[in-house]
Amino acid sequence: MRVRKVANAPVSFGVFELSDGPPPLTPDEMVRALAEAGYEGIDSGPIGYLGTGPELAERLGGAGLLLCGGWVDLPFHDADGYDKALPALTEALDVFAAAPPGDLPPRPTIACPGTPERFARPGGTAPGLPAAEWPAFAARIQDTTERCRARGFEPVFHHHLGTHVETPEDVERLLELTDVQLCLDTGHLLLAGGDPVAALRAWADRVGHVHIKDGDTAILAQALADGVDLRELMGRGGFAPLGEGELDLPAVVRTLDEIDYEGWIVIEQDTLPGRRTVAQNIADQAANRRKLKDLGL
Repeated sequence: MRVRKVANAPVSFGVFELSDGPPPLTPDEMVRALAEAGYEGIDSGPIGYLGTGPELAERLGGAGLLLCGGWVDLPFHDADGYDKALPALTEALDVFAAAPPGDLPPRPTIACPGTPERFARPGGTAPGLPAAEWPAFAARIQDTTERCRARGFEPVFHHHLGTHVETPEDVERLLELTDVQLCLDTGHLLLAGGDPVAALRAWADRVGHVHIKDGDTAILAQALADGVDLRELMGRGGFAPLGEGELDLPAVVRTLDEIDYEGWIVIEQDTLPGRRTVAQNIADQAANRRKLKDLGL
């Protein structure tokens, strides 16, 4: 029998970086809202937001939630920067190790930071990593993968708008040069010109984590026409509530069954602080959870 659980993430409430200022809701408010909406897990958000050590375990355990994983970006394109950033990876893995135990462990979700060109023009229209730089770039991703495995975690790599791994072609290159599993994000792939359903089938043997996110290409087109960046795209609702964008959600769910996917399914709706009220964000994520329940998840 497949083990699958549904989680949500702080990004759905506009919580990306602790340096952005006071978050729109406290960690206790967030975990309570998600537990009440029927979620089984939560992404860590920025490391430390949900607490660390016993505080993290108590907070999540008290709400009946598991930690599904968390974002860790490292400058894989920069050898010196990568070495200097490795303590952040250790810190994140320490946090994951303190999470409440469950039948689905947290998956370190590794990624690369945004590039100026692609962050300014998300969606696959800006130049990517030069071909000559891919081998060293991928070797550092493989090194991170092995470091995670040495700590008892199986990581996944998150392709993402605005980064060196944005387009379907970038993902194919990553899969060719490493053995890391993939965090397939339906919204980021959709807005980068990909087909999430076809990708789930094509990459089925490498998909280790799934982010279900909707996307609106009309909002993306207007953002590009206006010359605004990825952050403003999120603020404008480029990642729509489930069912309000162009993602074929029923087909995604059917395909997860077809490929016998087992693991975490993380609903996300990236937004910016202050663009929607906390009450609206809570209502959105409750509605998103109901949509998946209606489809059998």
